[in-house]
Amino acid sequence: MFIFLTAHTTISEVGTRNFVISLFVASLFCYHEACALRPLIVVHLGCHFILPWSEPMELPHRGRGDELLPPGELTDIRRRLRLLAPKHDLTTVIACAFDHRTRMLPFIYADTHMVPAGVRAIGSALFDSGFEKTRIVLQQWNRHFNPAMMRLDGRVPDLFMISSMGMHLAPCLKMIRDARKIAPEHRPLIITGGSLNVYQPYEVFADGPSALSGADVAVTGEEYVMLNLLEVLLTLRGNGESARMAFERARKTGALNTVPGLVYAAPGENGSTGELIDTGMQRLVGNLDELPHPVLGYRLLDPPSRQPGLARQALAANRVRWLSPISSLVMTFGCKFACPYCPIPAYNQRQHRVKSGLRIADEMDRLNREYGLRHFFGTDDNFFNNKPRTLEIVETLARHQVDGKSLGRKVRWYTEVTVHDTLQMKEHLPDVHAAGCRALWLGVEDMTATLVKKGQSVNKTTEAFGLLRKSGICPMPMMMHHDSQPLYTRGKPYGLLNQVKVLRQAGAVSLQVLMLTPSPGTKLYDGTFTSGQVFDRVGGRRVENYMSDGNYVVASKHKYPWRKQLNLMAAYLYFYNPIWLLVALVRSRTRVSMKPAIVQIFGMMGLIQTIRRTFGWAVRLRFGAIHRLSEPPVSPLPMRGVCGETASHQLVRLNITSSPDTALFPRTANPAQAESLTAANSP
Repeated sequence: MFIFLTAHTTISEVGTRNFVISLFVASLFCYHEACALRPLIVVHLGCHFILPWSEPMELPHRGRGDELLPPGELTDIRRRLRLLAPKHDLTTVIACAFDHRTRMLPFIYADTHMVPAGVRAIGSALFDSGFEKTRIVLQQWNRHFNPAMMRLDGRVPDLFMISSMGMHLAPCLKMIRDARKIAPEHRPLIITGGSLNVYQPYEVFADGPSALSGADVAVTGEEYVMLNLLEVLLTLRGNGESARMAFERARKTGALNTVPGLVYAAPGENGSTGELIDTGMQRLVGNLDELPHPVLGYRLLDPPSRQPGLARQALAANRVRWLSPISSLVMTFGCKFACPYCPIPAYNQRQHRVKSGLRIADEMDRLNREYGLRHFFGTDDNFFNNKPRTLEIVETLARHQVDGKSLGRKVRWYTEVTVHDTLQMKEHLPDVHAAGCRALWLGVEDMTATLVKKGQSVNKTTEAFGLLRKSGICPMPMMMHHDSQPLYTRGKPYGLLNQVKVLRQAGAVSLQVLMLTPSPGTKLYDGTFTSGQVFDRVGGRRVENYMSDGNYVVASKHKYPWRKQLNLMAAYLYFYNPIWLLVALVRSRTRVSMKPAIVQIFGMMGLIQTIRRTFGWAVRLRFGAIHRLSEPPVSPLPMRGVCGETASHQLVRLNITSSPDTALFPRTANPAQAESLTAANSP
């Protein structure tokens, strides 16, 4: 998991540097349009067998009425842990895995200037539970960090946690290997989390199939799952015993099976990993006001360093806003749309969860007071998803006063919405602006609705963008390129450049264009493999995880896939160039003032990096032999549920076989090589 004046805003009011940073923050998140499963739950011998009613590639969800935690449970478990904490002098290091090869449009700049919400949320939960000896390390800032060298409070930490997305798998596995180099009597308990573990948890165990060489346990859910695991371990932990020893006892006695949302390795013969045990789907927190306050996590950040170890002290409060001027905040979760390329709604078990306006205002106020943060990005799947709840948040933020001054004059916030719901909110957009919103990222995808239908069209998109600009809110479109879409069409708004032109004329301030590629946990994932779209090798080079961000064409049935790669560059070149920079400067006397011109500058800078990193791949696609996969990859280790049923997180249940043209390059059972995120992210 992972938020955001009244009159016309000038660039001096916003602050050029901080606003520009915030304009690129949405690149860290995937498209969050909804899709959902209707599962059939069969109770047998005390075990829940989850049988998908729909396509088997999505996450199942718990039985109706059992999706959410009891009200107040997330607050209660932190209270219970605060009673246990004094008896256990635990130290914890939380690392955020990051592959620096992913630094390009539309991700560049924001990726290193905003503390990821996932690691910060876990840090806040631990701190609020009484475990204050916790440190958060970001590989975005500390690329030479080596877990084998980490020391906190003068000793090797008891717990080492790693949060990773699928495209950052390589550095995640390296940190696991380095942590395992620590002497066994001192090695910490290795816990992994993040979206990688939600959809492909077996990846963190499969790095060394001949021995127990991966993580100890994978958390496939949110903060509560981690805290529940910790409560079980501390209840079993004896005096002077390590957290790892308590974990081994919990595994042997079956205590881990009482914690929904875990995947752990069960030892086989000769100390090897026999199989993976999946304890099922997590229960979600329904009232987001129960989440730990995000202000706590910022106290735990390790400062940027080129050293392999940890700094003596955490990052000073007065340096936070200079290194991370944007803060991501949770406001809502959930979306009503059913897009086949999106895994997020199935993850949310078709629930729409919200945080109250008062709590959001308090978070913005405290983060501003303690760290000077003024820019907030919402981790919403679709902020306008539920109109009454949206208005409650917006109206509360608009009237909230801080020291006699409107909160909307002190902070700026941004989030993601859809074109359809923006039009439903059109009479309230001035209120959204008054609440402090200055930009909205819209999942336009394909304006002709050929790819997916979410109530969008050329006319509706143009109307929505005009209403946003009139209200002083920057429209920031997010698009998907696909095989059937040409670069240009004469007289029709179907071509990629045609749509970019329409968006620019409608008032788009920024542009995000990514290639539609398979994402684990979606309805489309299986079909892209069985239809032979997914690349294994191109020109002798294997597709790697960091290429799964939508910037690389790694899945296509187009006769000339290299053209698709060049199309992405052409779209960015058409939008970000010196000509449109001059036009933006001339037309700066609008309600969005100089923002389009500033985005043009940073867009051109990012475009240089994008071309540098992806042009070589286009050349390989043009001249190299393309070898494809014929089936989706599976876990190299057997997976099962607690009572022997099908594992909830074993989304693919096929055996790997190579298609005829890949026979010379047999594929290992490593699905990450072929994974590709739709447009990226969380949590």
